Amino acid sequence: MARIGLVLHPTRDSSAAVRQVSAWTGGADVELLADRADVARLGLAGVTPVTPEELAGTTDGLIALGGDGTILGAMRLVSDRPVPVLGVNLGHLGFLAEVEGGELGEALAAMAEGRVRTESRGCLVVRRRDREDPAFNDAVLARVPGEGMVTADLSVGGQRYAHVRCDAVIIATAMGSTAYNYAAGGPVVSPEVEGILLTPAAPAQGISRTVLLGARETLSLTISSGRPAVEVDGVLRGQLDPGDELTVSYRPGAGQLVRIQGSRSAARSRAKLSLLDLPFLPGELLEFLPPDVRERMKEDPQDG
Repeated sequence: MARIGLVLHPTRDSSAAVRQVSAWTGGADVELLADRADVARLGLAGVTPVTPEELAGTTDGLIALGGDGTILGAMRLVSDRPVPVLGVNLGHLGFLAEVEGGELGEALAAMAEGRVRTESRGCLVVRRRDREDPAFNDAVLARVPGEGMVTADLSVGGQRYAHVRCDAVIIATAMGSTAYNYAAGGPVVSPEVEGILLTPAAPAQGISRTVLLGARETLSLTISSGRPAVEVDGVLRGQLDPGDELTVSYRPGAGQLVRIQGSRSAARSRAKLSLLDLPFLPGELLEFLPPDVRERMKEDPQDG
């Protein structure tokens, strides 16, 4: 029996999408699993409640129902045992999702017919003190109000490279180049590129432009002053003190994303990226669409 895990947004009600997946698996030899906290929160019938460790260690694939944060969480969950992850966007401006919520039925049919493939993605391995985390988008040293700017010495391969003093240091994968890196003025890089991007946000001293390192290189940031926060894929992981060191390396093949034949996800992501430069909220952009398209999107806000 195949075991498919569901990774759900921690606060959003995704029960309708879960029912759709459950109906798809009803006639097949498939067991659905989800974190026991999500099963209890949403009262999910026909879904086996398990611990996060069981979800990571026993599933043949994952379906992530939410936004980019949910998809990244699913990929981190199985980074030590990469299985295919299908990202379904139930959020707003999701870049990583293969399908929008309204396309879930089509995606499930494509999976049943074998019209899918997987794309391999690498991750950053973020180490400090006695902790290690995978990061598929980025790791960030961020200024904490009242704690001073992020001031650190950068070493590459054990050799001192440069000094940096800024509001944040963003260390990103190519896949994560469209996130905080892009907002800080960094370049958009094809997700097929394997390497490490380092971009300072609001630099005051030292490095002022993006540095691109190879996939086999390891960088270290030693804190000179300040107590910056450490964020991994947007999740707060703690703070560093002066003298502490953050080390980042690249691990290829740490994740697998499901791609569906004929999917419009690539073109849609390019369109979403172009919208980021417009001074409008997503709802305000509806006014620029033809009336018939505008009405259809209002009727089905999840339709991408």
